[in-house]
Amino acid sequence: MGFRSLFTVATMPILEVLLVSAIGALMATQYFNLLSSDTRKSLNKIVFVAFTPSLIFASLAKTVTLEDIISWWFMPINIGMTFLCGGILGWIATKIIRPKPHIEGLLIAMCSTGNLGNILLIIVPAICTQGGSPFGEHSVCKSKGLSYASFSMALLKSSSLRYIALKETEDSPQEPNKNTNADEKTQLLNGESQEYIDVVVPLSYSTSDDAQIQPVKTLHQGLLSKDEKEDRSFSSKLKDILHSVLEELLAPPTLGSIVGLFFGATPWLKNLVIGDDAPFRVIQDSVTLLGDGTIPCITLILGGNLIQGLRKASIKPVIIITMICVRYVILPIVGIMVVKAATSLGILPADPLFSFVLLIQYTVPPAMNISTMAQLFNVGQEECSVLTMWSYLAAAFALTGWSTVFMWILT
Repeated sequence: MGFRSLFTVATMPILEVLLVSAIGALMATQYFNLLSSDTRKSLNKIVFVAFTPSLIFASLAKTVTLEDIISWWFMPINIGMTFLCGGILGWIATKIIRPKPHIEGLLIAMCSTGNLGNILLIIVPAICTQGGSPFGEHSVCKSKGLSYASFSMALLKSSSLRYIALKETEDSPQEPNKNTNADEKTQLLNGESQEYIDVVVPLSYSTSDDAQIQPVKTLHQGLLSKDEKEDRSFSSKLKDILHSVLEELLAPPTLGSIVGLFFGATPWLKNLVIGDDAPFRVIQDSVTLLGDGTIPCITLILGGNLIQGLRKASIKPVIIITMICVRYVILPIVGIMVVKAATSLGILPADPLFSFVLLIQYTVPPAMNISTMAQLFNVGQEECSVLTMWSYLAAAFALTGWSTVFMWILT
């Protein structure tokens, strides 16, 4: 296929996303007020608990086999490479441009953590359904594309953002607020400016009683031996890790992924719910019906979230430019080299759509969960909104251009 034809194929899905996102942004304005912050949170919970697990289960159970799961072993490595390369590049960027301390962790998160779930669920199936798609018959391509995107989402660990967000709160310089007229939100700590006064407070500073008890605790800890401290530290870290893993396994999308992979890899279970002659095919039909609401809802939520970036916040243009260059210039080039190397070693499946998904994972915009973490820790929320808005605006052009290049390379 010609480069111009591939460009047309890559452009249409992006335009569809932009149009639906624009509707979401319009609905989130004060004029309509249909997608307020509370409404988006409620809708997001429905998507998280019901729609997304249903879409993942329906996609994986229908198309995945045990052989497929084995042959897709490189995808988690590829996802790890996107985090690693993006994190290193983001760290280098912070050393070069030297942003404010509370922006450093945010910039690293923006560079390292891509939206490997929702964006893939939107873009990949949409490309498959376009006329002239180079990935074969439309329905087969769409089913495979949903499976690859669902498998990518199943591999994500949202808890990996917590360390970065927590690092932001630790690195952000805070000082006691001595203002006697401060309200309940500002009476404990005050940041560099009034924009960051709502900050998570360490437990040792939560009350005056704690401040009085703290020296006693410190003295007691000083009497502990070094080995006892290390044992307590190790056991505490191990407990936190196990608790985090358990939380991830119990998350609805993860449960949908596990059950979908289990049904897909077990032929007799698959025959119970998949196919025209399956005795419980109504389950698959019902789950598919629920899953169909995922993509429209997450696209509307995406548009509503991005409009926050138009509101108050000031951030240096060099930070925005740096983030865009890392995510949409350097990382895609790294992705091409990684996938080319893996292909030359013969460790990837023969399906070009699989390689395309691997390449797209290096080109997606930052994860929306970063905004959630910034909001949770009350650090850099406004800057995060601005960076998210500009990154997704740039993604419209980057995804179109790189998708065209990727399809041209693969076909």
